[in-house]
Amino acid sequence: MNASVSDPPAAPAAAPSAGRFIIEAQGLSKTYGTQRALTDVTVQVPPGTIGLLGPNGAGKSTFIKCLLNLETPTSGSAKVLGRDIRAGNRASREKVGYSPEQDCHIAGMAGCEYVTYCGQLSGMPFRVARQRTHEILDLVGMGQERYRPVDTYSTGMRQRVKLAQALVHDPEIIFLDEPTNGLDPSGREHILKLVGALWRDLGISVIMSSHLLRDIERVCDRVIIIGNGRLLEHDSIAALKNRHDRIVELAPSGETERFCTVLTEAGLKVTRLSNGKLRVEAAADSIEWMLELMRTHRLPPAEIAANPDALHELFIRSISTAHGTHA
Repeated sequence: MNASVSDPPAAPAAAPSAGRFIIEAQGLSKTYGTQRALTDVTVQVPPGTIGLLGPNGAGKSTFIKCLLNLETPTSGSAKVLGRDIRAGNRASREKVGYSPEQDCHIAGMAGCEYVTYCGQLSGMPFRVARQRTHEILDLVGMGQERYRPVDTYSTGMRQRVKLAQALVHDPEIIFLDEPTNGLDPSGREHILKLVGALWRDLGISVIMSSHLLRDIERVCDRVIIIGNGRLLEHDSIAALKNRHDRIVELAPSGETERFCTVLTEAGLKVTRLSNGKLRVEAAADSIEWMLELMRTHRLPPAEIAANPDALHELFIRSISTAHGTHA
C-alpha cells in the first residue's frame, strides 16, 4: 500500500464516540519528594485534536505519564476512554498510542522490526503487525531507511518512527509529546499535516504536547494550558480567542501621528511596532469601532488585522499569572 498524508490507512472499525469524554481527571496531583509537578488538575476533555500547551517544566509530560499509568499519581483520579488509569490492562493498551519526547527505540532493531514489535505488544498478531507497519511507515514518510537500525537514524527519522509505533495498532487516542522536535521544515510540515488528519480522517483523538504555539494553533481545535503544574485554561481555541481582549494591528496609509492621537484620545492603548504598524488594545467583538473612528475623524485608509496573536497573548498572560500566584 502506498500511503500519504492525503491517503491515510482505513479508519479503525470502532472510532470513539463523539458523545463522551476521552479524558476525565479529578484532583490529579503528582509530587516528587518536596517538588510538586502536578497540582489538583480537574478537567474533562471531549474527543478531537487537543493541544497541551505550556513552557518547559510546566508539568505537561507528567500529566501525560499519569494518564498513561507510567507515573502513579500522588492523589486524585483519572479516566482515559472511560477506563480508570490505575486499572492497567491489555484492553487499555490496545486503544492508546504514545509517542514520548525521549527516544524509545530498541538498540540493534531495524525501524520496521521495531514498529512491528510495538504492534505485537499492543495485541496484534505478527503477520498483521508486519503488514500494518509498512503501511504506517509509508504514511510517516519513511523510505528504505526502515531497514536500517534505528540507532543509526537522524533525530528527525527517530521522530517519524516514534510516531509510527504509536499509530501501528489503530488506537482510539494518541498522545504525542513534542512530536516536531528535531525535524527540518519539510519534515515538520509533513508531521503536522499528518497529525491534523488523524482526527479528521481516521477518528483518532490526539493529545499533542508542545511549547510551540504555532504548531498547536495550526492543528488543534482545543487547547489545555498548564503552568507550574496547574491547569490554567481549557477550552476551544476559538472560544479562548473570543474571551481575550481584542488586539488590532493597523498599518495607516498616511497620517500615522494623527491616528495615534485619535486612538489615544478615545481611551485606547496604542503601541508603535518596529514594522511601522500600530498595535491597539480594546475589549470589543469586532473592528466596527475602529471603522467608525476613522470615518468620524476623516482618517486615511489603513490595513487592519484583528486579533493577530490572541493565543500567544493568552498563553503569556496565563503563564505570567501562574508564576505570580506561586511567587
